[in-house]
Amino acid sequence: MNHETPGDHDRDQDHVLLRTEGHTAYITLNRPQALNALTRSMVLRIDEALAGWQHDPAVAAVVVEGAGERGLCAGGDIRAIYEDARTGGTASAAFWRDEYRLNARIARYPKPYVALMDGIVMGGGVGLSAHGTVRIVTERSRVAMPETGIGFVPDVGGTYLLALAPGELGTHLALTGAPAGAADALICGLADHFVPSELLPRLAADLARATVHEVLERYVGTAPGGALAGDREWIDHCYAADTVEDIVERLLRSGVPAAERAAATLGAKSPTALKVTLAALRRVRELGPLERALEQEYRISCAALSSPDLVEGIRAQVVDKDRSPRWSPPSLAEVGPVDVERFFAPLGARELGLTHAESTQEVPW
Repeated sequence: MNHETPGDHDRDQDHVLLRTEGHTAYITLNRPQALNALTRSMVLRIDEALAGWQHDPAVAAVVVEGAGERGLCAGGDIRAIYEDARTGGTASAAFWRDEYRLNARIARYPKPYVALMDGIVMGGGVGLSAHGTVRIVTERSRVAMPETGIGFVPDVGGTYLLALAPGELGTHLALTGAPAGAADALICGLADHFVPSELLPRLAADLARATVHEVLERYVGTAPGGALAGDREWIDHCYAADTVEDIVERLLRSGVPAAERAAATLGAKSPTALKVTLAALRRVRELGPLERALEQEYRISCAALSSPDLVEGIRAQVVDKDRSPRWSPPSLAEVGPVDVERFFAPLGARELGLTHAESTQEVPW
């Protein structure tokens, strides 16, 4: 999505720091001023590094982490998406193609891939981490797929991950965009272990000298309590409804304050994005492996580029920051089946093309 100019290459090198120590390779996302948001060049640099380390006998494991104090990664550069969508460009589609292929590579990586999910981990940051072998959260972790708030739909394999969450927890997180703390991320299957944030530097250093299993034994602890375990009853009942309208009605009728707040949250999201997200989650449960989910997400993402809600959502949340998006259509009742179905239309020659990898468990490059 970035439009390169002379000097961009050097900056992109700085935005992804690569090093090896002992038998472990380290990837550090290094755009702390942008909360380590991803550009296409960053994605390609990470992918190239993983491809090289995959066949390097000196590298036994890979660690991904974020620079700065705020988090691993806030996702993709949505200002760039905004400009691209406004002008009818193709840079965003090219970015997503590379990003989703990287997500597939991470999920199939043959060596331990350790993601340090400290702080904010949103959107594309989830794609870089939650498909990994070992996913570590801390008391500072806030794991979220907040796309419906900008007129978009969870991607980077997010629909796949959330569809696998117990009951309807994933549906709740996908539609509301609510962040999951450490305990909730663990319950939802978005993470594997809790480690206090102050111990992460020592854990990362120890991984250079010992196996992942040996290191985890020394650091893994018990996460502070979360919210979702106690909310399962109303979440599973309300979000099992067939339509977004019925979900909202059940939330409002539940008599549970948290459910009523969730209904209010949904009322502020893009009606089109909500309906497409629910359809995507329900369909992905029947698709099988991650690669098929990514292909479906690629169709949806490309269709979103020509949807008025994506530009309007980013404008309201990020550009003008008035937090008052004017969705089109403005209500759930006005979003019909045809409006939803167009997001799933085949792309022909532009398809992502990952599914033939299923038989070999390899991602085609």
